[in-house]
Amino acid sequence: MTGTLASLRARRLAAQHLGAEKATSPVAAVQRLLAVQAQDPVAACWAIGLRSGARSAAAVEAAVAEGRIVRTWPMRGTLHHVAAEDLRWLQGLLATRYLDRELARQARGRGLDANTLASARRTIEHRLRDGRPLPRPVLYEALETAGIATAGGRGLYVLLRLVHEGLLCQGPRIGRQPSFVWLDAWVAPAPALAREEALARLAVRYLAGHGPATAQDLAWWSGLTLRDASLALHLAGDDLEALDFDGVSYRDLAGANAASTRPPRGPLLLPAFDEYLLGYKDRTPVLAPDEHRRVFTLNGIIQPCVVVRGRVVGTWPRTGADAPPSLFAPLAGAELAGIEAAARRHARFWQA
Repeated sequence: MTGTLASLRARRLAAQHLGAEKATSPVAAVQRLLAVQAQDPVAACWAIGLRSGARSAAAVEAAVAEGRIVRTWPMRGTLHHVAAEDLRWLQGLLATRYLDRELARQARGRGLDANTLASARRTIEHRLRDGRPLPRPVLYEALETAGIATAGGRGLYVLLRLVHEGLLCQGPRIGRQPSFVWLDAWVAPAPALAREEALARLAVRYLAGHGPATAQDLAWWSGLTLRDASLALHLAGDDLEALDFDGVSYRDLAGANAASTRPPRGPLLLPAFDEYLLGYKDRTPVLAPDEHRRVFTLNGIIQPCVVVRGRVVGTWPRTGADAPPSLFAPLAGAELAGIEAAARRHARFWQA
């Protein structure tokens, strides 16, 4: 099949529940995307709310507090929201690479040997194994009491290592502090997947929420090597089909979003770090190269975006959608009115 970039954007909007059809709940929205960038919790909450039609941030936060959505570090060493039932196989496939490549090096630089890390594991398990969430300062205090210094990033390193070893994840907020929980006490056990089965599942699930996409896109998003990302697509076999958009070859679920379901009723106000941009290595189908630096800043921030018919046409202030957007070019009156309507919905989401 061949198509235009406009049809590619339409399929991606549908895949990401950014078209007219929304997910049935915040959990379903996260399941569709498999993982939602969550280093900015406010942005992540709006990303899920926008895709699920949730009327308030409270609905999203409730799913996190109940453990149906988990905020943790499943891949690339970066915080994401994942559905509880997807956490173990996804982290088992992807977190090990970051653990072996990055965290092993950092342990040596912080003077954390095997005996010290083993003592840290026992200390943290003792405090968390009853399933009660505890904030980071309380866990640091426990480590210090056990003779394990936490200054200089050592405490955070210990917690991140235990996360990547599949022992911890984040729990609900306690006041304004994120908490940590013992994974086995928070998320139901699940059988381990063989690596090839996990790779095939990754390809299918990634494309379900991001397709059409390339092997390079999957490698970037997951943190896998390009070789493993290509293998994942190969292992998915007949579940996928090859597509061509503007001379570039993509993969997607066979028949997925082929009808290019109804587009959004108007402009979208996407949050910072949104998967519509961050979910792909190549953003040129939705963002003009000349405007790239206005969205992806030099200090690593990905700005909230105004999207019209699948294309990024401007940014809007991180401090609130009630301020005027910064548009790359003038828009028609109906589109400006649509942005105002989207801003009102954003305000209601946080005020409800």
